[in-house]
Amino acid sequence: MMPVPAGFRLIETEQQLVLEPERPAQAVVIWLHGLGADGHDFVPVVPYLKLSDALSVRFIFPRAPVQPVTVNNGWEMRAWYDILSMGASREINEQTLFVSAARISTLIDQQCAEGIAAQKIILIGFSQGGAVAYEAGLGYPQQLGGIAALSTYLATDPASRLRCAADFPLWIAHGTADDVVPLNLGEQARDRLQLLGLKPQWHTWPMAHEVVPEQIQALGQWLDNRLQ
Repeated sequence: MMPVPAGFRLIETEQQLVLEPERPAQAVVIWLHGLGADGHDFVPVVPYLKLSDALSVRFIFPRAPVQPVTVNNGWEMRAWYDILSMGASREINEQTLFVSAARISTLIDQQCAEGIAAQKIILIGFSQGGAVAYEAGLGYPQQLGGIAALSTYLATDPASRLRCAADFPLWIAHGTADDVVPLNLGEQARDRLQLLGLKPQWHTWPMAHEVVPEQIQALGQWLDNRLQ
């Protein structure tokens, strides 16, 4: 049984896991896992963010659907979208990406309907989950609190769907030794966002396709500043 971080109760369904704070939630973090992983993956990370005690944050960890993934010999696994090739520019099934992004947009709508201001909702995504966070967050009709994109890339060009303001908070982190999503794909995402007029914060760590304590601490500081 997975331990539940102090100060939260865990609500688990087939679709997602939710860490519900003891006090009424004033902000929401939606955290999307990577290919073949699960909503459980980042639950244990929450205490290491070391968010201010003054914050009351609901963490939502959606689960990707189980579907065949072409580059993995068609094996079925939890995947936000199908990847067709792993070349220098990832070839994907865009329709499956759009379906996942629409699901996350609906989840944001639900949080807003429950009284959470859009500016107090932040998307975090790792790897494939980061591509979905980009897709859903950059095109969401209201200004969100920001996107943290971890070891990921832009799966599509967001220019035609971009609806966020120039000062939209973007926090990008990548490993210099990442052999799954190479560093240059993260750099390409950063550069494209800059060309679109956005101002992403760019960070690298000497790590592979993973998260490390120093990165999580820095992410926690950014979250704390965004949600205060």
